[in-house]
Amino acid sequence: MACEPLRDGEIAALITYLEMREAPATPVPPSPLSLRPMTPPGLDEYRRLFRLVGAPWLWFSRLTRDDAALAAIIRHPDVEIFAVIDANGSEVGILELDFRAPGECELAFIGLVPELAGRGHGRWLLAAALDLAWRKDVRRVHVHTCSLDHPAALSAYRRAGFTAFQRAIERFADPRLAGILPADCAPQVPLVGTLTAAPSPPS
Repeated sequence: MACEPLRDGEIAALITYLEMREAPATPVPPSPLSLRPMTPPGLDEYRRLFRLVGAPWLWFSRLTRDDAALAAIIRHPDVEIFAVIDANGSEVGILELDFRAPGECELAFIGLVPELAGRGHGRWLLAAALDLAWRKDVRRVHVHTCSLDHPAALSAYRRAGFTAFQRAIERFADPRLAGILPADCAPQVPLVGTLTAAPSPPS
């Protein structure tokens, strides 16, 4: 067994790719939460919700894109984005479905704020996502998770009927050091390196 050192300021994650080839028979359980389509999604609104849900797990990929690049994805006619709404009308999660590949749907982003963890809401959200993902022409639904995500994510996907088919190692610069995410988010991942000034917001 060998250990490969990371460069200063880098993070590594083990990615697991999963898929399902037929729709699950399990119905969507009842929930006090609901899905509200973001049509069309506002860029600032999307970035705010993406940070709210993803910062604890170091989601940052969409935050590095300028307005044009982000809009090309989230406003594409084959991409559907929903905000998860609680009983008080507050946004507490995000669901992004990507149908751009013919015959396929990717659960591009799916998650809830950490305060809702362990209450069964994640099982509802995943079931609701699959109910929306399986359309007439869809023959495959896929998703990927990594070792930086919630510890229960991988088992939740498997329980829902996904099968793992590939793994990979991803190395990337820590987004907290670059000012893309706050330095105090994701405390479960040690911050090793020197902070830099936050980048200017996209124009």
